[in-house]
Amino acid sequence: MISLVKIPKVVRWAMPRLTMLVLISIPLHVNAGSYDYPFSNPYIATIAGTPIEFRADLPQDIPLETLTLEKEVGPEVPEIFWYQDGLDYSLALQEFRAPLIFVISGTGADYKSEKNNVLLKAFYQAGFHVVGLTSPSHQSFITTASRSAIPGYMADDAADLYQVMQRIKNALARNQDVEISKYLLTGYSLGGAHAAFVSKLDQEEKVFSFDRVLLLNPPLSMYASISKLDRMLENIPGGVDHFSEFFDKLVQRISEAYRRSSKAEFNEALVYEAFKYDRPSDEQLAAIIGVAFRFSASSMVFTVDAMTNAGFVKPKEKILSTNDSLQAYLRLCMRIGFTDYYHELFFPHFKRLQPSLSRESLARQLSLLQIEPYLRRTAKIGLVHNRDDIILVNGDIEVLEDIFGSRAKIFPTGGHLGNLQQRDTLAYIVNYFK
Repeated sequence: MISLVKIPKVVRWAMPRLTMLVLISIPLHVNAGSYDYPFSNPYIATIAGTPIEFRADLPQDIPLETLTLEKEVGPEVPEIFWYQDGLDYSLALQEFRAPLIFVISGTGADYKSEKNNVLLKAFYQAGFHVVGLTSPSHQSFITTASRSAIPGYMADDAADLYQVMQRIKNALARNQDVEISKYLLTGYSLGGAHAAFVSKLDQEEKVFSFDRVLLLNPPLSMYASISKLDRMLENIPGGVDHFSEFFDKLVQRISEAYRRSSKAEFNEALVYEAFKYDRPSDEQLAAIIGVAFRFSASSMVFTVDAMTNAGFVKPKEKILSTNDSLQAYLRLCMRIGFTDYYHELFFPHFKRLQPSLSRESLARQLSLLQIEPYLRRTAKIGLVHNRDDIILVNGDIEVLEDIFGSRAKIFPTGGHLGNLQQRDTLAYIVNYFK
């Protein structure tokens, strides 16, 4: 997730594989009924996702191409981000008239993230034109498409996304071979919350007049969710100060099992071998999830600080060049959580713009409750969530059910997006738009 430094080879190899770690921690449990998602433990579900035998059938490839929008807004990009010269997005078009659906990525994810590609494949297979968008919290969006370079304020993020979507719409309008029957919108995790705010903005601007909008596992309150994710790192033995030691041990155990294996192949059996005598506890699994989100937070914090010269991570007088080592900044950023960003950089920025602003009122503006009346009365907006989603706090799922009513589809298990590829889940998502 993070692009500040060159990550050691063994770490780069192990990080994406850690998502399979939970397959070995608790015996398979199949829920009763037609919803056959296999994991009842939300931490396992969040990390493991959906095993192959439970997944929806999707094409291996679709004709996705990567296109780029030149930078038009925001602060000048510093030399340290020399490679960020435009915002990339993914596009796959049908050869016939069809609806076009925008898919907004979640926290720290770009347009080509795994979950985005799952959704793009499913929608393309169902006959839609598809566009994959990068999250406003990702480095590439912050540097090339954000007017403020300070992500997190939902109305501003939505306006930035809306501008990007309009530019894509205008580019497609110049292609006489593309026929679009209507526009649709979805997003997952933080992208789901963004989709809600973009939809409200479009209700006023009417550039797209979205026919249907679906929010996938969004946080109710972004502040409450990021606080919970930050606290997950408290499960690291010895606390955050021992993050490097904790992560190195995970990588070492899997690497040792890999070296002992007679097959040069990474699979569930290999991970089982690594952990069968010392299975991770729920606390350790929570720490793993916290680590993953901390990588996203650290990349975002460094990018914001470098773009705005806020003096939060690096001294204001320091101008970073391509020859500067970023190791020290990486170590510092890994100690900075989303809530630190909120209190020390994000809130002071908006306090200067709105002197009467309180931390509590700002947090409210980052919540779906800020646009609750719109969400209650707008029939075209639906919700998909899981009752055991780990980014929600007590009472959140009940509030969401109350807001969306019959437009909410709540699955009993799946953690945070762990069931996205599960047959019933993905079928519901696609059929909602069909």
